[in-house]
Amino acid sequence: MSALKGKPDAQTRYQNILKKQAQELQECRTRTWPQVQAIWLRLYPCDIQPGIIDQIMDRIVNRGYNQVYLEVFYDGQALLPVKANPTVWPSVIRTPGAEKADLLATAIQKGRQRGLKVYAWMFTTNFGYTYAQRRDRESAIARNGKGQTSLYVVDNGSQVFIDPYNLQAKRDYYQLVKEILRRRPDGLLLDYVRYPRQAGSDSIATKVSDLWLFSPAIQEALFKRAQNYKGLDLIRRFLSKGFVGAGDIAEVDKLYPQEGEPLWQGRIPSPAQKSILPASDRQPLLQWELWQLAVAHAMQGILDFVTIASYPAKQQGIPTGVVFFPDGNQTVGQGYDSRLQPWDRFPTSLQWHPMAYGNCGNVSCIVTQVQRVLSMAKPGTQIIPALAGKWGESISNRPSLEAQMQALRKFSPQLKGVSHFAYSWQYPENDNDRKFCRTR
Repeated sequence: MSALKGKPDAQTRYQNILKKQAQELQECRTRTWPQVQAIWLRLYPCDIQPGIIDQIMDRIVNRGYNQVYLEVFYDGQALLPVKANPTVWPSVIRTPGAEKADLLATAIQKGRQRGLKVYAWMFTTNFGYTYAQRRDRESAIARNGKGQTSLYVVDNGSQVFIDPYNLQAKRDYYQLVKEILRRRPDGLLLDYVRYPRQAGSDSIATKVSDLWLFSPAIQEALFKRAQNYKGLDLIRRFLSKGFVGAGDIAEVDKLYPQEGEPLWQGRIPSPAQKSILPASDRQPLLQWELWQLAVAHAMQGILDFVTIASYPAKQQGIPTGVVFFPDGNQTVGQGYDSRLQPWDRFPTSLQWHPMAYGNCGNVSCIVTQVQRVLSMAKPGTQIIPALAGKWGESISNRPSLEAQMQALRKFSPQLKGVSHFAYSWQYPENDNDRKFCRTR
């Protein structure tokens, strides 16, 4: 502590220890699987007190971690100084007198001193409650067919998912990413790249009103996928009613007699349909294809948003990763997981960070989740599973981190590294003290 209080001799000794530890850490991780061992960390306003970040980073190094995934955008707040925050979100640190405090820049610098790589971890399509409070951003908020925003369907009431096709939302997020990258983190991690997770029977999307297709931009983009008037008319009817009947199809045929089959992107009618069959015969297939179009369109919004969000980092040569649930892309019968997270189509140029958070009391469900990702990933994809847990003890119906790591060891050639969620689980007392500015 005397080093942190500015005593010159103590400071020099402390710096020498840091250098030595950084070297030892590098040698240890080079020799020992996994080569990347990372921890997820959230900082609080109280962490601006002198020496706090040093203590956190020392703890992290002492546990053998060589990367830190630092949360820089969460719950509608950005880890940027008040004085240097041109984004639409408030700063995490709003303490009077601390307007210039740059915790992100400090954490990157303190981490690097110790041989740690510091990644910036951001919520992506979940913009937070503060965004929903802006009247000028109302049309950017995603809505389902019941007219609800995610505030009404997600338990904790702080998650606000946006329409990924909305231009204003894209601009707002792009500006935020650029500001974060000004601090030159070692990497960027995009989390919440999906739609809201719903509860109970709503956790499976089975009809068009379950989808987040009812805000202006996403609808406009869907209508543009039509390739003739029949196609456009049927898409509009399907969206407004949730189905198309034989009567709708017959009516559309009458309205546009000069056109053949209804067409939209990706629809190739079979040659047998050249002489148009009666509407009642065509109805089941057309309705099924309209449902597939709606789901694919929603998913494409997520993929396009990832491309935009990762572009500034790509330009600067900063590695980017996507964080996802291994079961977020599942189909269930004719329905889809309500999160509509098309991770199997994320670019392989990005790191993949599957959250293997299975909690079945043993390692089997965790291993299954990692296996699922490995089986769907193209060769060469960098896969770094995230595990939830604590060293030396089980927690929340999950085995200890040692047991989880041992179970993943057999996949070691295919896994670039492993990360642990979270610092707050490993040091709950320290996390709480820092949250409420308590000193011990």
